Amino acid sequence: MTWTLVLVLAAAAYSFKVVGLIVIGRRQLPAPLERCLALIPAALIAALIVNGTFADGQDLVIDARAAGVAAAAVATWRRAPLIVVIVMGAAVTAAIRLLS
Repeated sequence: MTWTLVLVLAAAAYSFKVVGLIVIGRRQLPAPLERCLALIPAALIAALIVNGTFADGQDLVIDARAAGVAAAAVATWRRAPLIVVIVMGAAVTAAIRLLS
């Protein structure tokens, strides 16, 4: 992915938001749509994490990154502070890379 593509996608996302504000104006969206829109950022972040963890080009890989993400997920589930989650994920990934 190039920086040009990232900037184009960012501009497109921003323009979609602006067009939505212009079209909808001050009208309220239906409650089910509001709930769905609130879930979009979490879904996008999850998709980016999965793509970065399990993809290598067009190939599916399971390596040290997967173990690091799993360790970070467990730390998050146990309600560890954010810095602990990040350090734990990085440490597990580094340890597995060192051993393999």
